[in-house]
Amino acid sequence: MTNRRILKQIGIRTVVAIIVIVGIVMTTVGAFGHGGKHSGTFTHLQALQKATLLFDKLISSGKLDQSWETGLEKATVSKRENGDKNEIVVEFHRVEGDPTAVYIFFDASGKYTGSNFTGE
Repeated sequence: MTNRRILKQIGIRTVVAIIVIVGIVMTTVGAFGHGGKHSGTFTHLQALQKATLLFDKLISSGKLDQSWETGLEKATVSKRENGDKNEIVVEFHRVEGDPTAVYIFFDASGKYTGSNFTGE
């Protein structure tokens, strides 16, 4: 079977779920493997994991419609300065619809600070 057929059969949501689960497992194993201590740095992978959970909650609660899930094109993670603060921004982009992106924000320590459709 070709890779495309396999991907069509399991679906994009399943692939994203697998990636998130593998990331969580790797993070958990790493934390316990070193005595459970954390470096205090909130990573882009951790931001993507937290944002994905929040994104799913927004869809399941009806705050975002199903087209965000079925039409998800990509997710990106970036760091930016907002005044005197550093933030990590996770952007979810869909293929079509208006607005085309939703932004989820975290401070440098990993605390959720908000979400919107403008990125501002």
